[in-house]
Amino acid sequence: EHLCNIKFSHCEWLMKDFLRIVLNHLFISNYFFSVSLFKTNGRKTICIGFNKLRSNGMKLKRYINQLWMRHRDTDENWYAYLFFGLLRVILVFIPQKGYIHPDEFFQSVEVMTGDHFQLEHVRTWEFNNTMPVRSITIQFLLLRIPWSFFEFFALYMRQYFAIELLRSYTYLVFPRLIMCALSFVNDWSLYRICRLFSLNYEIRLLALSSSWVMLIFGTRTFSNTIELALCSLMLSLVAECMIKTNTVIYKKEMLEERYDNAKSISERVKMWRLCKSLPAHNYTHTLLVASISVAGVFNRPTFLVYGAPMVFHWLLRGMGTKTITFRDFNLRILLFCISALPALVFFIVCDSFYYKYLTGGELQMLQLSINNFVSTPWNFIKYNLDSKNTAEHGIHPKYVHLLVNMPLLFNVLGIVAIVSFGRLLIRFFRADYQSLPRAQSIISLMTSAIFVPFFFLSLINHQEARFLLPILLPIVLMHAPKLHHGLCPTYPFKEEHPLMRKIYSTVLCTQVSAKPLLKTWYMCNIGLVIFFGFIHQAGVVPLTQHFENVMLEKSPAQHIHLITSHIYNVPLTLVNVPSSQVLHLNRETGQRYRRHKDFYIYEYGSLKMDQLLGKIKLILSHCETKYNTKQQKYSLYLALPAPLSDDLAAKLRTSKASSYMRAQLIRVFYPHVSTEILPHFLSTGHNSTITKDTMLSYDYVSKQLLSFLRQFGLELYEVQIQRNSHTAKHHMQKISKKMA
Repeated sequence: EHLCNIKFSHCEWLMKDFLRIVLNHLFISNYFFSVSLFKTNGRKTICIGFNKLRSNGMKLKRYINQLWMRHRDTDENWYAYLFFGLLRVILVFIPQKGYIHPDEFFQSVEVMTGDHFQLEHVRTWEFNNTMPVRSITIQFLLLRIPWSFFEFFALYMRQYFAIELLRSYTYLVFPRLIMCALSFVNDWSLYRICRLFSLNYEIRLLALSSSWVMLIFGTRTFSNTIELALCSLMLSLVAECMIKTNTVIYKKEMLEERYDNAKSISERVKMWRLCKSLPAHNYTHTLLVASISVAGVFNRPTFLVYGAPMVFHWLLRGMGTKTITFRDFNLRILLFCISALPALVFFIVCDSFYYKYLTGGELQMLQLSINNFVSTPWNFIKYNLDSKNTAEHGIHPKYVHLLVNMPLLFNVLGIVAIVSFGRLLIRFFRADYQSLPRAQSIISLMTSAIFVPFFFLSLINHQEARFLLPILLPIVLMHAPKLHHGLCPTYPFKEEHPLMRKIYSTVLCTQVSAKPLLKTWYMCNIGLVIFFGFIHQAGVVPLTQHFENVMLEKSPAQHIHLITSHIYNVPLTLVNVPSSQVLHLNRETGQRYRRHKDFYIYEYGSLKMDQLLGKIKLILSHCETKYNTKQQKYSLYLALPAPLSDDLAAKLRTSKASSYMRAQLIRVFYPHVSTEILPHFLSTGHNSTITKDTMLSYDYVSKQLLSFLRQFGLELYEVQIQRNSHTAKHHMQKISKKMA
């Protein structure tokens, strides 16, 4: 094998592929060429190896063998990525019963599903017509329109196959399936950026798909999940524009230099034609970038801090060269603002129609004023600028994002990202500017996409982990290779020192740090997938499915009352109860009718047991009064976490309520963990005078362990009054007088 060393100053990877293709397929048919890139002592070298082959068949065989050897290691990462991608879809259909946060339902799917299928639902304050702070347009496009197609399919299945698809399971899974499909925009964007900049996409895609953020949050109906997809898409567009601008500017400057050095007119004409044939790059994807920016702001106004560094890098590309001047920079700003107007008008008009600020008659008669339009992002900003409003949702210290949310979402990669940014800050304050990334580089784009929004969101006194979801892609792009290659594949310090060398060899090098990082990554993600996907508040969804069956099996005249405590809000659309607020259409007779309300829910959050018992007595007395006066049948249920069962029994005994009412346990939904009341080992029902020897006995330990495991559930009680009891009648009369 003969080696020829050829030194190139630009576009090494492009030249490598170009040489291999040209040499193997165009010019010499009886030689097989391999092209490799090396970097030694700061010099970049392309090595061309060639072997003489006896036939084209042998050449093809050698070429296939070389491809196989080259991709053998990466195939494992690729297959692992496909496994996690398939797992993401499977987890939608299982389905995940874990309940991360009420906003998963009440900021999107609860309103959309309730409006479309005319079901009982909760319309939160964010969707009131007085001052709406949530745009309905993206939710309408992603949920309401697909629901229309699915409803037609469900009617067909009901008519011809007697299969009912519009059930609680469907209302839960179908929106998640849409979000799951949307989540693959993140995968495509990451792959696209890696291909543009010749990065190893297998490792990064594997890290992205194995993250619990993608497996859990990526399939949930949060507005933050949509924000994550929009940020990823915008990053890929900006990265494409940056590399296109850099390539065109480099070619243009090279051709202009050759034009100036040309000795003949014909050569100058050739260079001039080549220069004029270069593609336009100055305003690439302007409409797309502007429209995504508007959509992101209307989805969540926090997109302002996420989109700002991306738009800035899109405007800045090419600055500092002879080709791009401040005139181009200003023109880009102007064109960006103009391109944003169609999307801005579209979102404002759609929201104004939905919230009844604008009607078709007013639009037809052109009787319009500024009061006919509503801007939900502006209302959102006005609401959150008042610290009293944000305090109602919880006040957090400024360091929660840094010390809690970042490691929680991205575990080792989040910590590595913070440390890496700290190193950049140290270099900046030391005036070591040569070690900093260029302002127009992909590293600068990704770093600013992480820490600019991170900084501004840390200034807000209400901080939730899901607010940081959109920084997942830049963190994975920059730091995912460390999971396989360690913290520092090469010696990172400028000066050789025995202590530094020891730190590198014992902590930072690939052999020491790679495996622990990868194991920690997978163990943390597996644990968080299990907890938030299948344990945290996981009894609420089965509870709704249980009451769906209760509503189907009960008599038409019976009312169902449900009291909940120490659990998240129950999504009423999953109970699948037709709304009593709208007129329903009988498709067989064509007549419209209104249903009476027969399902009542009372949610008391983390109310103390004494107060909760008082609420139960009051509701029970009201129901009993209706039963005695109007013969209105009813059933009263109480749902609360299993750790509160002993407290409930104790309060019933001490308040003497057990003499006229009883709470019968009818079902326990496993698993379920409420952070409001965590399971505990030592139950209050045990005797406190137990000796140490008894506490160490097998029977006592096994009972304690069994009691502890039983607390991982959501208990459902049916509260009944003992009508034959004289005490019950006397107590009900007493409460009725107080109510009167």
